[in-house]
Amino acid sequence: MADQRFVIVGAGLAGAKAAQALREQGFPGRITLIGDELHLPYERPALSKDHLTGKADRDSMTVHSAAWYTDHQVELALGIGVSRLDREAHRVDLADGSSHRYDKLLLATGASPRKPPIPGADAPGVHYLRRIEDSESIRDAFRHSKRLVVVGAGWIGLEVAAAARQAGVDVTVVESAELPLLRVLGREVATVFADLHREHGVDFRFGASVDGISARGVTLADGTEITADMVVVGVGACPNAQLAQRAGLHVDNGIIVDAALRTCDPDIVAAGDVANAFHPLLGKHIRVEHWANALRQPATAAATMLGREASHQELPYFFTDQYDLGMEYVGHVEPGGYDEVVFRGDRDRREFIAFWLKENRVLAGMNVNVWDVVDPIKALIGKEVDPKALADPGKVLTAAAR
Repeated sequence: MADQRFVIVGAGLAGAKAAQALREQGFPGRITLIGDELHLPYERPALSKDHLTGKADRDSMTVHSAAWYTDHQVELALGIGVSRLDREAHRVDLADGSSHRYDKLLLATGASPRKPPIPGADAPGVHYLRRIEDSESIRDAFRHSKRLVVVGAGWIGLEVAAAARQAGVDVTVVESAELPLLRVLGREVATVFADLHREHGVDFRFGASVDGISARGVTLADGTEITADMVVVGVGACPNAQLAQRAGLHVDNGIIVDAALRTCDPDIVAAGDVANAFHPLLGKHIRVEHWANALRQPATAAATMLGREASHQELPYFFTDQYDLGMEYVGHVEPGGYDEVVFRGDRDRREFIAFWLKENRVLAGMNVNVWDVVDPIKALIGKEVDPKALADPGKVLTAAAR
């Protein structure tokens, strides 16, 4: 195996962790990590949180130092995109004309901000958030702006709104749904975030459709013009699966992989935001665009590349920090896929745990300003529970299981 060459396309968290996992699992051959950003691989959550508010610098987000890649003999090809994947020749061609042969290939190409088909969505001064430069550009714009319009009330939109309010910028959030995060959390918990932002001075325009965007604001479908000094668009992300699709891999909302993260090509695996993976515990394919997925999937991908039995079974996990609210969420709920939300704690003080149930079985749990409970929440996922016991803060969480 020492004469084998493994190539990783995508130098983000998933790519860097895959290189680490390959070395930790004993791979002695060559590893080449290719990415189109010039920076060393870094973690992205801070881009809409602490880096955006100036509390975290670039170095704090870096996955490994430059010395780590040297010490572990991981070759870096940064600032160069991959233009073609030739599966028959086992080769990737780069935009600069160079190429790399592989024995096994990992695609960790991530996702890109979705740009809505609206006039002005690509106008100069309209911001999207994905890379370090995006975060720093938005942060710099806060210093010179009095009013911001955010298009989209998802996680990115709300985190940007919170950072802007903390910087003293007036914020209007435009959202087509009736509440923020409605598809993700449902009405019962979405109202918590709507109230949180209203208390901090955010102006929501719900049920609103955007007809035009510019750096000076947005125009709604009803003709309303909302003026601003800057606009941030956060309406979701699209998996960067174009390379895989052109190469004939199965693509449907990302690269289709099994529980071992193996594509339809036995020599190619995929991980992170771009992977639409079969989850054995959930019994279906899901694509998760969260930090924990990019952190944990690479160990499975590395084992599969090494020809070992592997299965990614970690439940989806994500977190957010907005103003004085901190939250962790574990599990998975399809939009409208639950029949009850059980609250444990004080929802008015925003110190609670919420559980999404279907036929008294726990699908997911979220702890808000309540800490060190992720493990017991995770232990309840998939189990039938007594809703009354679950809601009782005087009872041990796991005692609610039937």
